[in-house]
Parts: sequence; structure tokens; C-alpha cells
Amino acid sequence: MTETETNAYDVVVLGAGPVGENVADRTRAAGLTTAVVESELVGGECSYWACMPSKALLRPVIARADARRVPGLSQSVQGPLDASAVLAHRDYYTSDWKDDGQVGWLDSIGADLYRGHGRLTGPRTVTVTGPDGGERVLTARHAVAVCTGSRAALPGLPGLDEVRPWTSREATSAKEVPGRLIVVGGGVVATEMATVYQALGSKVTMLVRGKGLLPRMEPFAGELIAEALTEAGADVRTGTSVESVNRENDRVVAVTDNGDRIEADEILFATGRAPRTDDLGLETIGLEPGTWLDVDDSLRVTGHDWLYAVGDVNQRALLTHQGKYQARIAGAAIAARATGETLLAEPWGAHAATADQAAVPQVVFTDPEAAAVGLSLAEAEQAGHRVKAVDVDLSTVAGAGLYADGYKGRARMVVDLEDEILRGVTLVGPGVGELIHSATIAVAGQVPVGRLWHAVPSYPTISEVWLRLLEAYRDA
Repeated sequence: MTETETNAYDVVVLGAGPVGENVADRTRAAGLTTAVVESELVGGECSYWACMPSKALLRPVIARADARRVPGLSQSVQGPLDASAVLAHRDYYTSDWKDDGQVGWLDSIGADLYRGHGRLTGPRTVTVTGPDGGERVLTARHAVAVCTGSRAALPGLPGLDEVRPWTSREATSAKEVPGRLIVVGGGVVATEMATVYQALGSKVTMLVRGKGLLPRMEPFAGELIAEALTEAGADVRTGTSVESVNRENDRVVAVTDNGDRIEADEILFATGRAPRTDDLGLETIGLEPGTWLDVDDSLRVTGHDWLYAVGDVNQRALLTHQGKYQARIAGAAIAARATGETLLAEPWGAHAATADQAAVPQVVFTDPEAAAVGLSLAEAEQAGHRVKAVDVDLSTVAGAGLYADGYKGRARMVVDLEDEILRGVTLVGPGVGELIHSATIAVAGQVPVGRLWHAVPSYPTISEVWLRLLEAYRDA
């Protein structure tokens, strides 16, 4: 290879996580030559340090919790989890942090992979510095798609560097279970990892600055999960900030704003995300490094007709499935513009990521699970919709009682009173993660409440909550 080599493509994709892979899949399907640049593992954060390992860790935890609520089975599963087996299960689902399979998939669609760090060095131009220090220049005839994702954001606390804190990466890839773990934060990563490590034998202390857990969901979601974590043995402290941290004799000591000193073996900071845009050469095209990238609904960056930002980097919805949705939209939009096809950019059109505002689904895999799609009651009211929320105690549904003794859960449906469509749905309880797609279809499809009466739920399933919600709305 020469010191500097130049190759031209129709599309250059920066980042080979699920988002970049899906952009490449769509552009290749449209017949556009595509290069993909990756500095770490093909498959990205989701495959190795987020979705897959975290859910592999959580599955045995949730399965045991469910089994403990089933008569005739509960007495057989009262013992501890086999932590080594759980970690090995996690290793299997990360392919032991090897990306051969995903590299093979990129090859199968005809995309060219360039390993190394890619930086924009001007319009439609990416320079890749490989592991050997050599450089290759890639030019894009039609589009460059930035799909580099996000990273954990750490606070500027005194003593943080010497503590060697965990982020989501260390929590999902740990080789041992710490005896004591401090979890700082109250969002999805914090609640899921607290659930995992409490169940694997850690003594977990959660330090939450806000009033409760899962602040972006309906308040009852965080309340039910905090109650369950407390019952499981975790110490959940809300309205608590960490003022400083340090290591003393290989122990972490966290000092809170009220003067409490908490000791642990490890400390996990799950306090937000930051875009991976700080070393992408954005300054060469008039953008500020380290910032989120503003895009339109076709995921094209404002002011740059050839540049797309897809997934976490645009801050629209920091979820893998939502990033993959955006990637399908962006890939189709790139192809349409490249071939001169008409762009279908109206809401819910083939080239508009409308769901990012109206129908984002999410599941939090705690015990109980929390699942939501669309707007919460507060969000709907703030958006100016005239809405009514109806709630149902999930334990009143026959299927829930059969699912687990002592089932605890709650469901909420937010109805637009003018259009009589659903603006949002939230479900909390064991097993509700598998129910959220029906809610997503209702919200994204803007299905009228009158038509939902004809969607008959099978008896006796937890899905009968739909009938109970409709009855509550009718009788309110």
C-alpha cells in the first residue's frame, strides 16, 4: 500500500455499528458503492458493550424472578444465580468481543470495510488512518453518513480519574461481580445494571440526583422499579448528589451532598451520553467538534446537502432500534437523491423519520419491566394536545394473575380527545416488554379508539389490558 491512497465511492459511512450497517445495507441494495469505516469492532456499542451483553446479563435475572412467582416452581429457584454461568452467557452473545461474523456480513452485501480512524478532511472527503499509521483518502460522490454513536459522559468530580470508574462499557463487560457497587444515576443504564448486580450478589447503592428513577417515563414506572429494587436489597437514595470520590486501599469512597461516606468495590457512573463527534474533522466543514449534529427528518445535516448524521449523533432518540430505523430512512433518502427519484418527505413518508417525534418505543429490562411508546401525559400536555390519561392496575387482568402470583403492574393510555387517537402508552410489570409493539402499532398507525375496540385480545393473556384500558376510557 502506498503512503496515501485515494478511493472513490458513492457513499462513505463513518461507524460500523448497527446504524452504520443499516445505512450501508440500504445504499448497497440501491446499487450504490459504499465504504464503511470503523475504528473498533464491527457491530459497535450495541453488540459488545450495550444492548446484547446487558440483555444477556438480565435474562437469567428476570427468568429467575418470574419463576419465583409461579406456584410449584418457586421453591426450586430460591438459590443464588451462578454468576460465572451468567457471565459466560454474556460472553457468548458478544462473540467474545470478536467481530468476524459481522465483518462477514458486510462482505456479503458488497460493502468495503476500512479499519482505522476516519476524519472528514473537507466536503465529501474522509481520510482514514489505519492501525499501521498509513492513510487512505475516501471520496463520496453522493453522501457521507456519520454513524459514530455516543459515549458515556462523566461528570467533572474531584478524584474521579484516580477512582477508575465504571461506565456502561465496564458494567456490561466485567469479568467479576463486585461485592459492593455504587450506581450513580437513575436512568435506563443505572436501573438495569443495578438490577443485574443486585441479583448476582452485589450490595448495590443507587445515588440518584433527581426525584425518582426513569425520569423520562411516566412517574409510576420509576416508583414501581424503585420499590422492587429496594425489596431486592438495593439501597435507593433519591435527591442525592455525589460531591467527590476517591480510592482508599482499593476501595471506592463516594461522598454525597449531605456528607454521607459510602464505600464500595466499584462505582458505576450512568449519568448521560455525549456524541462521538470530537475528532471527526467537523471543523473542516464549518461544524463544531464534539457537538450533536442537527438534521432534518431525512437525517441530512442542516446546511450540508451531502452530509447525514444517523443514530445517537443527532440526539433525536438514543436507542439502537430507533437508530436502525433512522438508518433505513437515511439510506433510502440517499438512494432517492442519488438517482433523482421523488423524495417522500411528508410525515410518515418513506424518507421521513416521523416516529422520532411521535412513536419512539422503549423497554427497560428491569424487574418489573417498563415499556413505553409515544408521549407521556406531561409531554402530550406540553406539546399542546388536549388529552386524557386512563390507568389500569395490571393485576386485575386475568392473564397477569396467571403469569405470576402477586403480580404488580400498571398501564396508562394517553388519548388525544380531539382526534381520538393514542398519543402514548406506558406499561409496567413482568413480561410487558413483549406487549409494547402492539402499542407502537396503535400509536404510529394513529388507530382511532373506535377501531381499537375491534382488536380483540386473546383470553387469558396480559394483552387483555387493552380491553381494560378502553373500558376505563369509555367510563371515565
